Amino acid sequence: MDQNHTAVPPNNAGARVYAVIVLLFDLLVIFVQWTYYVFEGIYQLFKPPEEKSVSGEIVLITGTGHGIGRELALQYSALGATVVCWDINEAGNKETVKEIQARKGKAHHYVCDVSNRDQVMEVVKKVKAEVGSVTILVNNAGIMPCHPFLQHTEAEIRKIFDINVLAHFWILQAILPDMIARGKGHVVSLSSMAGVVGLQNLVPYCGSKFAVRGFTEALYEEIRMQGLWEKIKFTTIYPYMVDTGLCKKPYMRFKNLMKLIRPEEAAAAIISAQRQELIEASIPKYLLYLNGFTRLYPVKCGVLLKDFFNSGVESDLTPSN
Repeated sequence: MDQNHTAVPPNNAGARVYAVIVLLFDLLVIFVQWTYYVFEGIYQLFKPPEEKSVSGEIVLITGTGHGIGRELALQYSALGATVVCWDINEAGNKETVKEIQARKGKAHHYVCDVSNRDQVMEVVKKVKAEVGSVTILVNNAGIMPCHPFLQHTEAEIRKIFDINVLAHFWILQAILPDMIARGKGHVVSLSSMAGVVGLQNLVPYCGSKFAVRGFTEALYEEIRMQGLWEKIKFTTIYPYMVDTGLCKKPYMRFKNLMKLIRPEEAAAAIISAQRQELIEASIPKYLLYLNGFTRLYPVKCGVLLKDFFNSGVESDLTPSN
């Protein structure tokens, strides 16, 4: 017998067989769970999850001076929540709170530049002392300049990312520790369908909304791996174009099918998704499913579909610019 040949100990063969059995069992479990989640998803298309009450919750919403933010504040208040309104526009923010209070709702207004980390930290402390711990956070504030990439200035690009992206980091660094400590919280992040599909005249904006999507997904995964996913919920929203004034020159081939969404409709859909504890939702709902289906095919197929629908925004700059 060759002395240089080392025989494989019998127990190694047994270990390999055991490893294969474990692997096959894991695959079987994944298959069963996968099948269950597929049928659960199909079932929920026809019977959505029950909407949980938000009565008594403290809801902090950014960008409440107008548009979706104002509608979110009004509708959350009508559902019995105490609303904390943040906006850099003090006059508009006060109007929102005044309207809520006129309807016998509970609301508080704070001036806050969400792109300023120090200010965010300071205002969060004031909110906790004066109102209480935030249980639902809706990161809604955003800006959307619409023109070709090479016509964006450095200052404009930085401002887009400061408000649309970095503000999410600063606000969550201020609020998430308290949610974790109390074992309760829900974070709603406003991305956009422009955070799912790239569009002309919106290159920096698309980049910012793709960033929100990735940031929220990664943070959700981090919370999940810490075993806190049943206590801290995350919902990412992908609205189509909403008629808030940000889309100054929209265009669409099928105006009845893909018309601008009214702010009150968008707010109602966002609140419904949050109350159902959906992980992600588009407005309208079918757009996220359409995107998922399209991405099963070659990229050029998606381009064909995009050209067919022919929807987007024109430059908000005059030709002379």
